[in-house]
Amino acid sequence: MERDVGIVGYLTSTPGVGGTLKDAPEDFVVEEISSPPPPSAEGRFTVATIRVRNWETNRLVRELARALHVSRRRIGFAGTKDKHAVTTRLFSFEGIPIEAVRELHLKDVEVLDAFRSDRPLEIGGLAGNRFHIVIKKLAVDEATAARSVAETERALRLVGGFPSFFGVQRFGSVRPITHVVGRHLVRGEFREAVEAYVANPLEGENPESYEVRSALRDTGDVQQALRSYPRAYGFEKAILNRLATRPEDFVGALRALPFNLLMMFVHGYQSFLFNRILSERIRRGLPIHEPVAGDLVLPADLRGLPDRSRTIEITCDNLERAAKRCREGKAWVSGILYGSEPEWAGGEPGQIEKAVVASEGIRPEDFIIPEIPRISSKGTRREILAPIRDLVSRLEGGNLTLAFELTRGSYATSLVREFTKSE
Repeated sequence: MERDVGIVGYLTSTPGVGGTLKDAPEDFVVEEISSPPPPSAEGRFTVATIRVRNWETNRLVRELARALHVSRRRIGFAGTKDKHAVTTRLFSFEGIPIEAVRELHLKDVEVLDAFRSDRPLEIGGLAGNRFHIVIKKLAVDEATAARSVAETERALRLVGGFPSFFGVQRFGSVRPITHVVGRHLVRGEFREAVEAYVANPLEGENPESYEVRSALRDTGDVQQALRSYPRAYGFEKAILNRLATRPEDFVGALRALPFNLLMMFVHGYQSFLFNRILSERIRRGLPIHEPVAGDLVLPADLRGLPDRSRTIEITCDNLERAAKRCREGKAWVSGILYGSEPEWAGGEPGQIEKAVVASEGIRPEDFIIPEIPRISSKGTRREILAPIRDLVSRLEGGNLTLAFELTRGSYATSLVREFTKSE
C-alpha cells in the first residue's frame, strides 16, 4: 500500500520491530495543539472542543450539519484527522447557539467545551498535534525491541526528525484512491475520476463495499447502485443521484461533492508526487536534514514553523550557513508540491523533481481546471523533514507505546514506520 502512494524506503537503517498499528481506535489518540480564535461574547461563531472516535472528517462534518440543520459550509475546522483513532479537536459553527452545540448527540462524539468568537476556524489554523500511539503484537522479543527502538530514536535525534511523507491515510486508509481521482481531474478525465471514486473496488475493503462497487463497475447501472449502496455512502450517492438524471454530466456529478473533498483529490495527487520525489532523494543518499547545492530552503516564521511562502536558494556561497540554520531547527529543506506555478529546486534535487513529474506526463497548466476552477492549484513547497518534539517510548507487555508532538501537516504514521519497518 505504501508503494501505491509513492512511499519507498526508510531514513533509518535500524532493524524494525514490526507490530500492528490501530488495532483499536484507542491505540491512536490525537489531540490538536490549536491556535483558537479569541473569545468574544457577542461573536456569531460557536467554537467547540470535540472528542470523536472512529470518524472520517468529511463524514463527521456532514453528520454534524444534519444534526444542527445547517449547511456544512457553516462548519469550520483546522485540519483533517485519522478516521481509525480517538481525536480531540476544534470546530466552529456559524450562527449556531452554544446550547445547540453542547446538546449534540452523535455516536462516539463528545462536546468537551464551547465558547463564542467572532472568527471561524480555517484549514491550517493549528500549530500541531499531540499523539499517543500503541503498537501491538511486535514481531520481536522485548529485549530485541528495546535495542531497536533505542537505536532508531538515536538515529532520528541525530537528524532532528523523520521524512515528512504524506501518510497512507492522506490517500484513504482502506481505499487509497484520493491521488488516483486527483490524477484524472488534472488530466481532464472526469468520467474516469467519477468511476475511480464511486466504483473501482479494491482488495481489502469491506465486502459489502467491494460487492456494490463491483456491480456498478460491471453493469454501469446507476439506478441499481442507488438502491444498493449503503446509506453511509452519502458522497457516492450524491454523485449517483446526479448521474441518474444527467448520465453524461460527470463534471456536475463531481460538483455534488463538498469543495474541500474535491480539493483533497488534487492535493492527494500533489502529495503522491511529493512522496515519490522524497523517496528518490532518500534512495540516492541525499540528506533531508540539511541542504545540498540547488536546494530551496524554507526559513522559520514567527511561530518557529516552516514558512512555505518564502524560499532561499542554496549555492556554494551560503551552503554552510544554511546547513547550520537547518541543524538548529530554524530552516528546512523543501520539496515541490507541483502545481500550475512550480518553483523548481536546482542541482540534483531539481533533477529528481523534474524527472518524477515528467514520468507522469503532466504540465503546469494541467493544474488549472476550468471546469471546476476552485480546485485549481498553483502548488507550493513543503519541508521534507518533519521535526519531532518530546518523543517518549515505552515497551510493556509486548507493546510499544510512542508519545510525541508534531508540527501541523506531519503524519505520525510516517514516524511510526521508522520504528516498525513494516507497512
